[in-house]
Amino acid sequence: MSIVLHEVTHVYMQGTPYQRVAIENINLEIKQGEFVGIIGHTGSGKSTLIQHLNGLLKPTSGEVLVEGVNLAGKGLDVKQARQKIGMVFQYPEHQLFEETIYDDIAFGPRNLGLLPEEVERRVRMGIAFAGLDFDTFAKRSPFQLSGGQMRRVAIAGVIAMQPEYLILDEPSAGLDPRGRNEIFEHIRRLYQETGITVILVSHQMEEIASMANRLIVMHHGHICQDGEPRTIFTRYRENLKEAGVDVPPVTALLATIKAKGLAVDDTAITLEEGVATIAEAVRGRK
Repeated sequence: MSIVLHEVTHVYMQGTPYQRVAIENINLEIKQGEFVGIIGHTGSGKSTLIQHLNGLLKPTSGEVLVEGVNLAGKGLDVKQARQKIGMVFQYPEHQLFEETIYDDIAFGPRNLGLLPEEVERRVRMGIAFAGLDFDTFAKRSPFQLSGGQMRRVAIAGVIAMQPEYLILDEPSAGLDPRGRNEIFEHIRRLYQETGITVILVSHQMEEIASMANRLIVMHHGHICQDGEPRTIFTRYRENLKEAGVDVPPVTALLATIKAKGLAVDDTAITLEEGVATIAEAVRGRK
């Protein structure tokens, strides 16, 4: 069970003087249960790529298959395939519009024609994801929440549709450090508890390093690296620089410390690993 892209190319404004190739000859398979991080410089093709995964954009050439169904087709099977993909765009709180948090999260499930009991079950699940107490917040306006809470409620509305694949485009954009940490912690917990496939576009390298089990690096509309995050962050640093991205801050710090003579492990990619290797190196010098 997977999403497959075969030789996918997308050209904006094709046939005009403003024609631009956004992604070209992309071959990619994302399997169920993966946590995929997608990184790359602005304009590298990340957003164009993910918008093909649920059929929002159609390839200029090539095909996108969701569990064997070609999204370029029509019919019930295509509709059902697209419903398996949940998409969260940047600043999703701008899409909040109902009078209460309950109604906002319930909007999608109600449109599926679900029974009221099932709608409520899904709303409760969504409010729990947002880290809010149901009895306290269900009937409140979403516009009374903090920015981080609004962001989580907006994501909860997508989660309440129970997609099998969840795509998040810069979910922490514009949040302060506390809000950013909270949103990533909720995404991490959702993945661990449900096993949902997560596809995360982010500039936060430290979060990608700590959560993703697969990393895709985009550069000039192509996939230039695809593999395990630790391998890419530690073996292909020069390639990352060429693509306009960097290693996690802790990895860069450890490389500097090691160059100064302290025997640290500069393949660490998370803060916890960084603290541990520095502590071990300091103890070893005593």
